[in-house]
Amino acid sequence: MTTTAPQEAFLQAFHAEYPAVTAEAFGRGHAPDGRSSYAILCDRVVGSMRVLDLGCGDGLLLELLARSPGRQLAGVDLSSHSLALARRRPALAEAKLEEGRAQELPFADDSFDACVSHMALMLMSEIEQVAAEVARVLSPGGVLACVVGGGAVGGEAYERFLTLLRRTIEETPAERRIPALGDRRTRSREGLDEVLGPAGFAAVGWETIPIDLSGPVKQVWAAVSSLYDLGPLDRATVQRLRQAFFVEVRDMTTSDGVVPCAFKIHLATARLR
Repeated sequence: MTTTAPQEAFLQAFHAEYPAVTAEAFGRGHAPDGRSSYAILCDRVVGSMRVLDLGCGDGLLLELLARSPGRQLAGVDLSSHSLALARRRPALAEAKLEEGRAQELPFADDSFDACVSHMALMLMSEIEQVAAEVARVLSPGGVLACVVGGGAVGGEAYERFLTLLRRTIEETPAERRIPALGDRRTRSREGLDEVLGPAGFAAVGWETIPIDLSGPVKQVWAAVSSLYDLGPLDRATVQRLRQAFFVEVRDMTTSDGVVPCAFKIHLATARLR
């Protein structure tokens, strides 16, 4: 067994229970220009006709990519349950959807013009091997475009939720905490340059974008409570966290019942030399 086995086992178990969690949480969020984080990622690979989605989940991003006629699409994911949902999307009937690891991609060299990844690269261990595999399956000049999480926007509900969550985790026994996921270098421009440069990629382009998840409190809770950290918590603990969150955001709820909630994403792009 590799050192990543506990992390990958956790992710598989989590997505067996919540196979569409990322799309459900973030699919309705929007940037200041109205685009979702998924649409923003699609726009970074306009013109690429052979596209791989790394950590494709339930296929939402691939479905958006399929709106461009003639594209050859592929996706790889650890979760058979998430892939089962992707395979039900009519737009993906011709896509190659494979269960597997990003560290051992089941595709030939030079298979793609672009590789996209939405909130998945940051979960992967052995990140240098992931970078080498992406470089292997991309053609020269191919682009890697990724969305990674960037944290809370100050003064809004997501920030308050994270404060409550940290307190809850501190009070939680070690056996009910998630394993360390991913490599911190994927969350900064400098870190990604360090990872991607040796694999043959040019300097990383980096953009930070706020994503608005505001809405009624139950809707906002559904989004923020999708974090992996809640997975191992027992039902009573989650319920207490939910009640505390509802109380915490009362003072910021607007007269029409909207809770302001936003988080930041980082959009990273790099081209293979």
